[in-house]
Amino acid sequence: MSTTELVPTEAGQARITHHRAAAPKAVLALGHGAGGGIEARDLAALAGRLPARGISVALVEQPWRVAGRRVAPAPKTLDLGWRPVAELLAGRGLPLVVGGRSAGARVACRTGAATGAAGVVALAFPLHPPGKPEKSRAQELLESGLPTLVVQSAADPFGGPDEFPALPAGHELVAVPYGSHGFEVPKRAPVGQDEVLDLVCAAVGDWVLALG
Repeated sequence: MSTTELVPTEAGQARITHHRAAAPKAVLALGHGAGGGIEARDLAALAGRLPARGISVALVEQPWRVAGRRVAPAPKTLDLGWRPVAELLAGRGLPLVVGGRSAGARVACRTGAATGAAGVVALAFPLHPPGKPEKSRAQELLESGLPTLVVQSAADPFGGPDEFPALPAGHELVAVPYGSHGFEVPKRAPVGQDEVLDLVCAAVGDWVLALG
């Protein structure tokens, strides 16, 4: 059973939906992308499966989503809407790993080290705008300052696994076969949607627990 919590920020109220483990070893806070919310298939799968492994999952809705707006604000405003949530969760006694999908991954990379997190999980990191590899956002990832897990689909138009630069020590990249930016698997693929989500959840769960 999930519970919700509102958190005031400089950008407005953020909302946390808690999916708590019975005997939690860590908390994984995940933000959504610029084009969707916490109902994204990867976020929903992680929230549904990781509590059984002792990882509480906190799905965080940015203030712009809570307010019902349709367009995400600038990165600086996204950071303002995230920091107080991460700081609150970090202060509750359990190891905190921050992350998110797409724009949410970027926010976690930019702010994680300053909020007391132990690591970053970057789901579908938008390495560059589609068709514009010259506009790389790699520095945000490379300079996260924390152990960082990247989970990236092979067919992600925002950057496939083979497009990433060499990662620093403490960073790890897991390639997901056949998936899109939303980890959606085409019907013709030799693996199914559930198999891909199993892979994502296993990779994230293993990595978070290994942080100790």
